Parts: sequence; structure tokens; C-alpha cells
Amino acid sequence: MIDETKDETYERGMAIRRATLGDAYVDRAMANVDDFTEDLQKIVTTYCWGELWGREGLDRRTRSIINLAMLSALGRNHELGAHVRGAINNGLTRDEIKEVLLQVGVYCGVPAMIDSFRTARQVLDDIDRE
Repeated sequence: MIDETKDETYERGMAIRRATLGDAYVDRAMANVDDFTEDLQKIVTTYCWGELWGREGLDRRTRSIINLAMLSALGRNHELGAHVRGAINNGLTRDEIKEVLLQVGVYCGVPAMIDSFRTARQVLDDIDRE
């Protein structure tokens, strides 16, 4: 039996995910869903986007700042790229993104900062070309 609350949370999550990362990114992720990754996508959409990003305790802009810092610190550049675009969609300026990445350099190390700038530059250049 399907838990209707989970369906509502999934739908809320999908709406937030699309608003943050963009339809094209989410459509690509969902186009690659198969038997192996279906549960992964449901969990990410329901719990990450629906439950966590759907909470009222922090606005999306603030959540974007936190994600940029954490993903940079962890060296998760593929996800960082998605969240640079998400940060722009959630109202951050390029200067604010730059400041977050500079702070990463001091607290997490220069290599993390350099890789993060490289990833952010590529995404921002892509946005400029669109």
C-alpha cells in the first residue's frame, strides 16, 4: 500500500528539485532511472528534496550556501556543479558564490577551493552561453 504522505512529500521534493537544479538537470537524472537506480531517485527526491529542502527552518538561498560549502569541502565536484546552478536559481550572486568558495579555502584547504572554483567557473560559463 502506498503511503500518500510519502507521495505528497515526493511531489513537493520534485518541485523543489526542479526549481533549484532546473528541469534539464532533473530530466536527465530521471531519464537514466532503471531498476537499479529507481529507489535511489525516490529516496533523494522524497527525503533530501521533499523532507529536508521542504522544511521551513532555512530558506532555499541559505540551504544553497550550506551545500556549496559542504560539497566543496568534500570534493564532490559533480554535485557541486549542480548546486552552483541551484545557488543561482535560489538567488545567490556570483560574488556570493565566490565568497563561499574563498571561505572553503581557508577552512578546508586551498586544493578544495581551487577545484571548487574550477567547477563553479565551468557552470557559470555554461549559464552565460545559454
